Amino acid sequence: MRIAGYIQDSIVDGPGLRFTLFVQGCSRRCEGCHNPQALDPGGGNEIAPDEVIKTMLSNPLTDGITLSGGEPFSQPEACLEIAGAACLHGLNVWAYSGMTFEELAKSPDSAEYKLLEICDVLVDGPFMLPLRSLGLKWRGSSNQRVIDVPESLKQKRAVEAAL
Repeated sequence: MRIAGYIQDSIVDGPGLRFTLFVQGCSRRCEGCHNPQALDPGGGNEIAPDEVIKTMLSNPLTDGITLSGGEPFSQPEACLEIAGAACLHGLNVWAYSGMTFEELAKSPDSAEYKLLEICDVLVDGPFMLPLRSLGLKWRGSSNQRVIDVPESLKQKRAVEAAL
C-alpha cells in the first residue's frame, strides 16, 4: 500500500490515544485540504500492511486507530487488513473519507463496503472551505458528519454518533 505517513499517538483524530494512518492518494482535491501532500496517488511511501500493523500494535497505550488520508477507501483491501488487526486487538476503528456514508454503503459486495463494515465511526463528506469551523469536534467543515457505522448499517441510513 502507499501511505503519506502515520502518527503513533494522536489525540486529535478521534477519542483517546490513537494510531493515525494517512493513506496516500485522493481524487477529491478539496480546496483547503489539511493534508495536500497525501493527494498524489504516486507520492508517499510503499509499505506492507503487516509492517503498519506491527507499528500500530507496538504502543500498548493505544485506544484505537484512525484511517485518514488521502482517502482510505481508495485502498480498501490494505486498510481492511489493518482495521481487522486493530479489531482483533481490541482497538476501535475510525475512518475519515471525502465520500459520504451513502456512497460507501451502496455496494454491499464491494471492498469499500467491507472496510466500512469494520469501522466504528466514519467522519464523512468532502471538506468544504466555506463551511470550515474550528469549533467542530472531530471534523473540519459543517457539512461533514460523525457517523455511528454499526447503527447506520443496521438502520440502512446515516445515524450520527452520540459522542
